[in-house]
Amino acid sequence: QVQLVESGGGLVQPGGSLRLSCVVSGSFFADMGWYRQAPGKQRDLVARITRGGSETYADSVKGRFTITITRDNAKNTVYLQMNSLKPEDTAVYYCNAVRMFGGTQYWGQGTQVTVSS
Repeated sequence: QVQLVESGGGLVQPGGSLRLSCVVSGSFFADMGWYRQAPGKQRDLVARITRGGSETYADSVKGRFTITITRDNAKNTVYLQMNSLKPEDTAVYYCNAVRMFGGTQYWGQGTQVTVSS
């Protein structure tokens, strides 16, 4: 059974940093990524990364060189490093993984990120 276990969320002041981690059980995953959902809003892509390391960022975070997605294929882990956080980054962040064969998507349980002074 595939499980995605996220960690690293929490409360941080504006301008602060957080590093989210997601360990995925199982194997043969193509894209892995992070989505976020703010209260009353839909779940949107933040960033995703292919198995080969090609990164895609949402327009809402593109150009902010303070958000970086990486992955360690040997550890089946994807990371989201977020620096210079803003209050509008407050949301529940969800890890996502897509099977290499068949394209089935899997989701983590979500981790809360709150940016507030």
